[in-house]
Formats: sequence, C-alpha cells, structure tokens
Amino acid sequence: MLRAVGVRIGWADLPRHIRARVEAALGGPVASARSQHGGFSPGTADRVMTRDGRRAFVKAVSTGLNPTSVAMARREARVTSLMPPGAPVPRLLDAFEDDTDGETWMVMVLEDIEGRHPHTPWTADEVDAVLRALRELELQLTPSPMPGLDRAGDRLAPQFAGWDLLAAEPMTDLHPWARAHLDELRAAAQRGLAVLRTGATVAHCDLRADNLLVRPDGRVVVVDWPAASVAPAWLDRLQLAMDVTAHGGDGDALISDIDPGHAVDVWAGFTGYLLERSRHPSPGIPFVRDFQRALADALLPWLTDRMGR
Repeated sequence: MLRAVGVRIGWADLPRHIRARVEAALGGPVASARSQHGGFSPGTADRVMTRDGRRAFVKAVSTGLNPTSVAMARREARVTSLMPPGAPVPRLLDAFEDDTDGETWMVMVLEDIEGRHPHTPWTADEVDAVLRALRELELQLTPSPMPGLDRAGDRLAPQFAGWDLLAAEPMTDLHPWARAHLDELRAAAQRGLAVLRTGATVAHCDLRADNLLVRPDGRVVVVDWPAASVAPAWLDRLQLAMDVTAHGGDGDALISDIDPGHAVDVWAGFTGYLLERSRHPSPGIPFVRDFQRALADALLPWLTDRMGR
C-alpha cells in the first residue's frame, strides 16, 4: 500500500508557551494528546482533549523543523478560515504565529473530526462517499469564495516542469517508454497547465486517501488544504481516480465525463512532477521521496496506455 507517513514531533515536544497559548484558546489545560499518523509534515498532528472534555486537533510546525511546512500551514489556515459554513471540512477554531528566539511557529487549532482514513484498496461505498463530499464542495466553492487564491495552473507551473527537467537530465532508471516519449510528455504537461488555468472552483489539489476522513456514519470530511487553488471542478475527482488507480483499483469510471485529453495531460503533469522530485533529498521529511516514486510508478502504466492508444 502507498502510505504517506512522515516523522512528527508531538504535543509534549511543543515549547511550553505554545502549548499555553493553545490551552488558552481551548479554555482549559490539555489532559491528553494522541499523535496521528499520515502526511509528511514534521510538525504536530495531535488530537487533544482538555480536562473538561473539549476536543480539538492541533497542528504546529516551526521554521526550525521545515520552513516550507510553515508556509504551507499559513496557507492552509487562511483557506480553512474562508470555508463556507457547513462545508465538509474541519472548522478552524484558532490560528496564530509565534516568533521566539529566531524561530517561527505556525499553529492551527481545528475541529477534531471523529473518523478514519478510507480503506485502501478502495471500496465502492467509500469512493461513493467521497464523490458525495466533492459534489457538496463543488456547490459551495463555485465560484471561488476566496479572494486572491491562486489558479492551479499558475501554482503548479514549477511542478509540471518535471518532464522538462527529466529530459534535460534523465534518471538512470527512467522507464524506457517514458524516455522514448519525453517530448510528448513535456507537451502534455504544458497542455495540462493551460486547462488548469481555467475553471472557477476551489479545488483541494492534493486529494488522496490520507487527506480524507470517514466519519462513523459514513460521511466524508476533506482535510489538509494548503494546496487549494482555483481550478476546473473535475480536478479533485481526477486526483481521486489517480489514488484509486495507484492502489490497484479502476479509476476510469470516476472520470468518464472528463475530456480524455484533459485527463491525460493533467495526469502526465502530476506523474512527471512525482518522478522528478523523487530523486532529490528532502531534509526534515525523510520518507516523502520514496512515497513519490512509488506513486509515480503506480500512475505511469495508466499514462502509457492512454498516450499509446
């Protein structure tokens, strides 16, 4: 199975003054904290409970751990704060930055969602539950209610240059088909960027099983929004199809109404990004490159089949 698992600090590792500020926001001292697995941020991901039973989900990361993670947390806090009431996302209870001793902490206190990640390989009922959540989000996030939010095609431009970088400096173990079709793959990724500059929906843009929670009643909540961007309404559904395909399922039924050329082009852009990034060191986030390579290897056969037709 493809698991997004990093190495995290926990609630007890936070500086005392950060914990005190979170407790002030919650209205009482934290009596218990359970660190959650999944994702690659080196910061906290703790379900906490105060002495009087109040619950929250605390995410905190510092520039000393990873500066990029701080920037992502800052973006996630803004996006989450602008979500419409009732959207299937966690509510933001509080967010703050702290600069002490030359280190910046970004902290979010979120609604604690009682739930689990979907099963992988995916089951049909959980795929359907995610689709219902995505349809609900599309209705609430079209047109975008978030002024100034980037378009996906602009934000992803550096990532979709993956095939360009691989053409300039190929990997020694690059798949022979990909090596023989680099020009076509580069062109496809650029077409993908162009279509991702259209649309008016706020898309999650990083949709996969570990960014979803299934409540006990079967409803799905979409979590972790730092990559959110304005995009075509179908982008998250395409990424769901990619995740289903990567785990050995049939994702084609999820994208049967998407222009086949658009689907191939965007799929190509993401696959090239994953392959190219997998060969670079990742200080502070040790397992992300293995995950990216495994995901790219799982997505490439779909791409070779569709582009080879």
